[in-house]
Amino acid sequence: MLRSLDGSTDRPSQAVDPSRAQQSDPLFTRADSGLEGFVDLDHAATTRLRPEIAEAMEPFGSLRYGNPSGSHSLARDAVRAVDEAREQIAEIVGCRPSEVIFTSGGTEADNHAVTGGLPARSSTPVCSAVEHHAVLDVVHALGGHTVGVNSDGQIDHADLAAVLNRAAESGAAVGVVSVMLANNEVGSINNLSEVAACIAEASHSQVAGESHIPLHTDAVQAAAWLDLRTAATAADMISISAHKLGGPKGIGALVVRESTPIRPMILGGGQERDRRSGTANVPGIVGFAAALRAVDAERAETNQRVSQLREQLIVGLLESVTGLSETVDRSAQIPGSCHVCIEGVDSESLLLLLEAEGVLASAGSSCASGAQEASHVLTALGIPDDSARGALRLWLGWDSTQSDVDRALLAVPAAVQRVREFGI
Repeated sequence: MLRSLDGSTDRPSQAVDPSRAQQSDPLFTRADSGLEGFVDLDHAATTRLRPEIAEAMEPFGSLRYGNPSGSHSLARDAVRAVDEAREQIAEIVGCRPSEVIFTSGGTEADNHAVTGGLPARSSTPVCSAVEHHAVLDVVHALGGHTVGVNSDGQIDHADLAAVLNRAAESGAAVGVVSVMLANNEVGSINNLSEVAACIAEASHSQVAGESHIPLHTDAVQAAAWLDLRTAATAADMISISAHKLGGPKGIGALVVRESTPIRPMILGGGQERDRRSGTANVPGIVGFAAALRAVDAERAETNQRVSQLREQLIVGLLESVTGLSETVDRSAQIPGSCHVCIEGVDSESLLLLLEAEGVLASAGSSCASGAQEASHVLTALGIPDDSARGALRLWLGWDSTQSDVDRALLAVPAAVQRVREFGI
């Protein structure tokens, strides 16, 4: 019984009947443990927390809960944990510990790179047309320019050079260029060394004379699959997010090379060497480092295994579903990425039918103003709207299994057939 402020007792509010919740939520119809029994083919959205990561984080939410901004022993313990995690992340990314700025995730890191990375408020940002909205929307808001891509979703170097040269000729100096390492929708990989070389050549023609244009890369999707020590060595700034690695949500990092100036976006306590204020998320930072260590240690085995599963999935779909085509070339993608377009199918209906069969996936389109429209990525790729309406993104992850692929190869053809038969 609950006692109110006036001393009377009241009954607690009626609890939710678990059986009724299970009947109304399809997640509970598979097993009492929630998502058990479902096939997760939406690893581009997020990944399951690795069990060892939860274990590594737990002490820092209970016994070792200190604020690293303090000066007593509990705070010093937190400082040591954060410093150790920062060193581990720096080693795996291929940078100095002092270059790692912890953020709330990939979106903040991307925003900070584009806005804080502009050397002057009069300078202009540039990005590829297929960037995550955390970059693209900021570039648009700042009056920047976008660069086209080729048929595999990789930035068009000739168009990049043209955009940079036009900006220089008009007197609008380019302050930062953002090119993602791996696309979050179709999985295309960019060669950042080639991008950096293109930028360096164009930077010589800046109005103010020879100057270096910083290159930022959104490596949020890439970090689980590519060794950033080599893949991102040409970048001046790198965004990473833990929850795409089997780590916790709400924590990420922006790596900023020491030679690259950056202004803070969040002011206050002066944490992160005055580059990003706010109390450090110690459990998240510890979990972030642990997840990145696990990914780094298992990368070769995971990439080989998942590549084989992805190959089975794509080949199986091509053989069993008529009118299905790969959006970009497999050789241009990270190992876990599978993106297809299916003729005569509405992806929204397809996803509902797949979920009813226990297969969780996503579409290559988004809903805008109540009408389904092709995503900006597919539009940039030149995919016709009719094809884009049947886009399907099936991403594998670190915990994907042969059973997941087998079930998907049964569910997708059956769902496509139903959509076509009933016109839904």
